[in-house]
Amino acid sequence: MARFGRLVTAMVTPFNDQLQIDYDKAERIIDHLVATGSEGIVVSGTTGESPTLSAAEKLDLFKHVVSYAKGKCHIIAGTGSNDTASSIEFTKAAQATGVDAVMVVAPYYSRPSQEGLYAHFKALAEATDLPVMMYNVPGRTAVNITAQTTLRLAELPNVVCIKEASGNLSQMAQIIEHAPEGFELYSGDDSLTIPTLAIGGVGIVSVASHVVGREMTEMIYSFLAGKYTQAASMHRKLMPVFEGLFAYPSPGPTKVALQKLGIETGGVRLPLVELNDEEKAFVHSLLV
Repeated sequence: MARFGRLVTAMVTPFNDQLQIDYDKAERIIDHLVATGSEGIVVSGTTGESPTLSAAEKLDLFKHVVSYAKGKCHIIAGTGSNDTASSIEFTKAAQATGVDAVMVVAPYYSRPSQEGLYAHFKALAEATDLPVMMYNVPGRTAVNITAQTTLRLAELPNVVCIKEASGNLSQMAQIIEHAPEGFELYSGDDSLTIPTLAIGGVGIVSVASHVVGREMTEMIYSFLAGKYTQAASMHRKLMPVFEGLFAYPSPGPTKVALQKLGIETGGVRLPLVELNDEEKAFVHSLLV
């Protein structure tokens, strides 16, 4: 079904010269993403530099994106943190802005048990009427949401999908095989887009779609149309982009790539730093 579309982009947050959110640039990025195939966007996810945005900034950004993009694409707000109480409060505030859904990351740094993870997500889901996308990214959070815990949470009525960035196709396959009807799995890794579709996932929450959205859309729909050889060939050709955009701390390379395409994004906030000339040259080489 792909509730939020096959191609969802975890959108960068653009800044002005003072590293404040630039809403005009955000509109330009949204237009670009929609025009190149994104059916949904995640606002203020990790790629959107959520750790360095204040709660007030995030809410203002949600409001602006809703006012500009409602009806053009699905709008998913990143609202998770490693504090359940504050995540609940923030999710409620995000719901009031009119977003279509929320994405909630596994609590980072704290490394809760599986029972703690279940209780965290359950409390958040029960605090909102919005659809909830869970986000499993153990490489960043230091904790993995197991297939068993995901399946328990999938029984909750508004926990509708998971962005799986564990890189573990076996775990992903277990979730897809045993999930209740209507629960969906998105890859959280561009490099696993076609493998995830092949085992029954519905799509990708992408970073590379900022710069190769048209190609990814063609690749995904070629696969879905049974043109497996063509889709596999496209996937292989896009792998340098998928991997290269993470050669340096994200979203620095993606912002540089967008700027190369004529789409201004501004810089990155500390503790991230600007790419040097050599690093920028590498990113530019990916777009040739």
